[in-house]
Amino acid sequence: MRALAVHQDVIVVISGVWQTTCTAVRSGDEGFLIDSPVLPDELDALPTLLEQAGFPVSGLLATHGDWDHLLGLLAFPQASLGVGESTAARLNSEIGEAQRKLRDFDVEWYVSGRKPLGLGSFQGLPVPGRLSIGSEGGSGGAGGAGEIEVYPADGHSVDGVAYWLPWASVLVCGDYLSPVEIPMISAGSGGTLAAYRETLMRFAPLVGRAELVVPGHGAPLNRPQAQAILAQDVAYLDALRAGGGSAVTLPEGRRSAAQKRIHADNLAAAAN
Repeated sequence: MRALAVHQDVIVVISGVWQTTCTAVRSGDEGFLIDSPVLPDELDALPTLLEQAGFPVSGLLATHGDWDHLLGLLAFPQASLGVGESTAARLNSEIGEAQRKLRDFDVEWYVSGRKPLGLGSFQGLPVPGRLSIGSEGGSGGAGGAGEIEVYPADGHSVDGVAYWLPWASVLVCGDYLSPVEIPMISAGSGGTLAAYRETLMRFAPLVGRAELVVPGHGAPLNRPQAQAILAQDVAYLDALRAGGGSAVTLPEGRRSAAQKRIHADNLAAAAN
């Protein structure tokens, strides 16, 4: 697990598995933890790491309902979990699914001793919407400090949100704009090519304002890097939509065997 202090009010933790990111954000006297690392020792280390860095955890947020983004409750079991309204609906319709997939992962990767994941209570957040953070206001001063803006971000799956931190100019976007993973259209979780592309277009103005973009998988990106990946991903999706089939070229740097398997699934999703 790597921890990167990317802003005085933002720390990004990158898991040793799938480079899954977890973002701690603070403003004034409050803080939120967005998404989660994956491995038990990483989750066990989070409370001490954040306490030593002076990052309070007043609550948890998730970008979407995939199990590997919901594990913050294992590190902070007393915290409340906030998710977008679409994710709340998904979790209510898939009771036990995240826990089952977590158990399957642990069996496959020989992970033992993990505490059970409980998702009995979570709060659905209005989308689009805003979250207040910090009664003392953010260290960034005026112009949006102390508020987190929430944007819809479906397409990878049926649900999803992105979080814009105005005082830090940071976009936490979930499973989009990844430097290590091509666009993944999880058709089994309700993802569609059209919705994925619409989300990327929705992100474009935010990326243009961002000092940093935190994808769901992979290291944080500066603005030019994020804009380049956004352009590559739009071009990839357009090629899929045009019916290029197996001749579609994967984005540079994301052509591994694992990405080719994702591409094969995308081809099937695009054909339906």
